[in-house]
Amino acid sequence: MKIAIVGTGYVGLVTGTCFAEIGVEVTCVDTNKEKIESLQKGIIPIYENGLEEMVLRNSKAGRLHFTTSLESVLDKVEVIFSAVGTPPDEDGSADLRYVLEVARTIGQNMSKYALVVTKSTVPVGTAAKVKATIQEELDKRGVDIKFDVASNPEFLKEGNAINDFMSPDRVVVGVESERAEKVMSKLYKPFLLNNFRVIFMDIPSAEMTKYAANSMLATRISFMNDIANLCELVGADVNMVRNGIGSDTRIGRKFLYPGIGYGGSCFPKDVKALIKTAEQNGYDMRVLKAVEEVNENQKSILFHKLEKYFNNDLNGKTIALWGLSFKPETDDMREAPSLILIDKLLKAGCNVRAYDPIAMEESKRKIGESIYYAQDMYDAVLDADALMLITEWKEFRLPSWPVIKKAMSNPIVFDGRNIYEKKEIEEQGFAYYCIGK
Repeated sequence: MKIAIVGTGYVGLVTGTCFAEIGVEVTCVDTNKEKIESLQKGIIPIYENGLEEMVLRNSKAGRLHFTTSLESVLDKVEVIFSAVGTPPDEDGSADLRYVLEVARTIGQNMSKYALVVTKSTVPVGTAAKVKATIQEELDKRGVDIKFDVASNPEFLKEGNAINDFMSPDRVVVGVESERAEKVMSKLYKPFLLNNFRVIFMDIPSAEMTKYAANSMLATRISFMNDIANLCELVGADVNMVRNGIGSDTRIGRKFLYPGIGYGGSCFPKDVKALIKTAEQNGYDMRVLKAVEEVNENQKSILFHKLEKYFNNDLNGKTIALWGLSFKPETDDMREAPSLILIDKLLKAGCNVRAYDPIAMEESKRKIGESIYYAQDMYDAVLDADALMLITEWKEFRLPSWPVIKKAMSNPIVFDGRNIYEKKEIEEQGFAYYCIGK
């Protein structure tokens, strides 16, 4: 089977590479010539655990190809996945210009049946726009070529995307014809050996499922952060509360960890887009608006704790940051809490020394050289007045506290992810502050 993946960003590159891994012949298409040339040389534009090795292996085997020309592959493929970006507009709605441009190119150049599958996260009704755009171009050409559209939203977790794709707990597919369902069943058949589910549904429901899933997870995070802030005020321990409610099988334990807010490419964008979709249909998503507000406030929680500790006098203080990416195992800093924190620290007159195992180059692209980028986590704490744990990378879990205490000017830790034990840290001679205690 031969397919094309349009867009070699995070979703497109992972999707194409994983399909190639199971024997599908995949051509990844992108208009960015430099990116395609790099991929052809085996240079991967994003960091994702295990992806580079898989790209190189399948490229060498002749199953994974890269090109800038969608037109050149349309006659050779049966399925075209659209995985281009859908950045948020200023009003929070999803920008569909790239999605519809792909549809126009397909309509202008296709010569045989194709199934066009939207893989990007798009608002409900996008597949109908894609279908209308393709048909409009076919009508302009005066040709009658059959095609189908489908929705196949991704549920990949950054840092674990390869495993998520190769061993999914479910695959959601929206179709409107029996032929499209058969094609998608054939494509995903190799994964059935892992006993996972392909859930077929109508296209609008599939489009909504993606937004609803991410919004539910974002809601759980903001709910626990709200509970954590209240726990501090009433003298409760949010970790005990989390354990208590997580043991209820109706609730479960996942995404109940308090912290400094969610970030990344999905949750913030998708929550905003769903709120906007509701507004466009005359409905007010009151819960999600609160989720968004809580999350934005939570990104500043460590800064306020720092301010309080130093009696609002932070000018000249040196602050060490461990972690810059929005989560471990990725270099993604989109909507990362670290960006909000760094901005506030610099405006308050602080000197910032930061270390992240992967994301420092990405940080330099985003904020330049306004902070010091440390060689390792111990270099970051040198002469620091406070240490802030921002991202829970594994290498931060068991540091040498005696070494850190000697290096710091003031032994104080602000734990934004609650990964340390208060008693243990205090026994090492540190003042310790976390979330929800």
